[in-house]
Amino acid sequence: MVAENLIGFEDLPQTIPHFCLESFRRHSKPDALSHKINDVWENLSGEAVIEKIKFIALGLADLGVKAGDRIAIISENRPEWSLTDLAILSLRAVNVPIYTTQAVEQIRYILEDSGAKMLFVSGKKILRHAENAIQSVERLEKLIFFDTEAVPENDNRAIDYQTLENRGRELEKIDSQIFEDNLKRVEADDLATIIYTSGTTGEPKGVMLTHQNFITPIIGVSKALPIKTSDRSLAVLPLSHIFERTVFYVLCSNGVSIYYCQAFDQLAAFLNEVRPTIMTAVPRLFEQVYHKIVKKGKAAGGWKTSLFDWALVVGQEYWNAKDKGEFASPLLRVKHSIASRLVFSKWRAGVGGSIRFFVSGGAPLSRKLSNAFWAAGIPVLQGYGMTEASVTCANRPDDSKVGSIGKPFEGIEMRVAETDGEILIRGRNVMLGYFNNPEETAKVIDEEGFYHTGDVGYVDEDGHFFITDRKKDLFKLSNGKYVAPQQVESLLKQSPLVSQAVAVGSGRKQVGALIVPDWETLKQTLKEEGIAAEDFSREELCENPHVVKRMQRDAVEFTREMNDYERVKRVYLLPRDFSIDKGEMTPTLKIKRSVIDEKYEEAIDEICGS
Repeated sequence: MVAENLIGFEDLPQTIPHFCLESFRRHSKPDALSHKINDVWENLSGEAVIEKIKFIALGLADLGVKAGDRIAIISENRPEWSLTDLAILSLRAVNVPIYTTQAVEQIRYILEDSGAKMLFVSGKKILRHAENAIQSVERLEKLIFFDTEAVPENDNRAIDYQTLENRGRELEKIDSQIFEDNLKRVEADDLATIIYTSGTTGEPKGVMLTHQNFITPIIGVSKALPIKTSDRSLAVLPLSHIFERTVFYVLCSNGVSIYYCQAFDQLAAFLNEVRPTIMTAVPRLFEQVYHKIVKKGKAAGGWKTSLFDWALVVGQEYWNAKDKGEFASPLLRVKHSIASRLVFSKWRAGVGGSIRFFVSGGAPLSRKLSNAFWAAGIPVLQGYGMTEASVTCANRPDDSKVGSIGKPFEGIEMRVAETDGEILIRGRNVMLGYFNNPEETAKVIDEEGFYHTGDVGYVDEDGHFFITDRKKDLFKLSNGKYVAPQQVESLLKQSPLVSQAVAVGSGRKQVGALIVPDWETLKQTLKEEGIAAEDFSREELCENPHVVKRMQRDAVEFTREMNDYERVKRVYLLPRDFSIDKGEMTPTLKIKRSVIDEKYEEAIDEICGS
């Protein structure tokens, strides 16, 4: 059975442009793709989107782009990213996305390793960041800029997006069938993209994904989740990442209106303006939203704060019972109804007031936060995927378990290895392999075709999968006990005083945590405890014994539910965020644990025992 919005698509070639272009034609929405320019939302209709994709594809063909050529994109989220992507794929060419936050050396490496023929750049800001890498790669034949004013005068390779589109428009006048003829040649097993992994260790690896690798999850997700053509979505996660890109294809194929958000600092305003009904996010977003809500509720004072605290407790009790399939007493149901009307209604308004469900991925979301959002009437469906296998599974609105990543989508097989608990995946969603790297490919795809994810976990009696941690991230204490750091960190980040946290202790006596405080909340908390901290520097706060004890108290409290050997015993405070620029995080904001262990070795010895 094909999902309702995809009826008729089973007769289409199983390729990304066929699915998306047919959807744009069929639904003919006035706001198929939208973005904000000079404080005004500009809408592109389905017809306009098709036309632009056609002209960009023909413009690229006129510049000599052929099947198999690699074309790179480095840009924030904006319609041009998606239009260019679909134009590249319509020519049987290969899209090589690059994160805007990627280090210069990694940008250079990706351009050279992929053999990119051309590069699309969004604007001046990205050019300033990547210019040294771009200029050093001589094989780039053309640089195409989305923003006309960003085109450098001294580079004869550079043209603007409008010029490219105009070239395609002229070519179409000569031969109106050339685009459709090219499109007919695109096949399911054609290479669609090479996405370079974040690289927590060593150089990034280029993951080769075909059109079919995406079509399998497109159909699977469409069948599993109640996506409607009347839905609106706000794209805030980077399209260069497998999660948001796959979701774009899913939403596009289902006729959902897509609105672009270029930066997280625009999110609060855009939520209220767009009022999305479905949306993807990462746990960090929910943590930030939750902490802001808690801070506001605590600051209200008097009976308002008492009501807020009461609602939080009721919400946890109510959803704990619901999640476990237990009976919620009539009294608890009444309490929850009151909390929903008086407190949780404001939460729903804060995310636009129309959300039917979020899909969260990228990292585990703690049980406490999950319960809070579900109880507030904001369903957060945790899912799972990775670059090498795209989006593989997720909870459903009517079949969700807090803490799990749900069940696999149709056409995707998942199992847990008996030897070490590693999650294995098989299906037409699994990559071809790593570009120019058969040795690494052989390490992760076995003879039976199962991809070894590197994640460990288990599956319950109902078929819901649970991830406990990354296999390589598990560390052993000197007493021989293994610790899953992600679980510890997800609990620590429930504290409103914590901005970032890394659990440490490999080879040491006990578990500790490197913590970057939420400075605003910390100072407000200290003020309430009678300590005037406004004039203290971050360094002074990190060294203040009272502050360290206060942060340590939260760390102990929030990890109390774990086994004794897993609990955080001591913390070390850091005055600056972990960052990509300092080499401590990947472009997808994953911690490089080996870098952290080496860089903060003395601090770790101090809090964990050598």
